[in-house]
Amino acid sequence: MNDDVAHTRWFKSSFSQGGSDCVEVAFLASGEVGVRDSKCPSGPSLTFTPGQWEAFTASIWAGELLGE
Repeated sequence: MNDDVAHTRWFKSSFSQGGSDCVEVAFLASGEVGVRDSKCPSGPSLTFTPGQWEAFTASIWAGELLGE
């Protein structure tokens, strides 16, 4: 994990019900968006460009990522 991701403020969605099965998001100084598993904050994380993040979240809101 690079310093940009390791030393930033992470947060959970306001839709989170307080459980431990959540992802955390951070808006990084580089302009990218970091995503990690809240159960393993020292583990790996993903980074998205702003365009990738926008496309990803739009797909979620559209229900395109739901399993059938």
